[in-house]
Amino acid sequence: MIIKDANLDVIATRRSQYPDEGKPEFLLVGRSNVGKSSFINSILSRNNLAYTSSKPGKTQTLNFYSVNHEFYLIDVPGYGYASTDKKTQNKFGLMIEEYLEKDKN
Repeated sequence: MIIKDANLDVIATRRSQYPDEGKPEFLLVGRSNVGKSSFINSILSRNNLAYTSSKPGKTQTLNFYSVNHEFYLIDVPGYGYASTDKKTQNKFGLMIEEYLEKDKN
């Protein structure tokens, strides 16, 4: 696939903020600091579209990246050893659970 257009379209923390366009969505889930954001940058041939950091736990929202206006890649907070307190880590878990349980795409 040739990537002609890739943008961060939506930053969400709850269901009411998800895009409602019916496009396919691909969720990237993994441990903190495993390279999910770097992977997005790599496959989209962009250096700084998805924010990367050497410090775990920087992604704290569901980030919807529109690819060629055809589908979304979704970067989510990592789990495991993120440099955040337990309360914040629990919020990440609930945010991801809500997406997995309630989003139809």
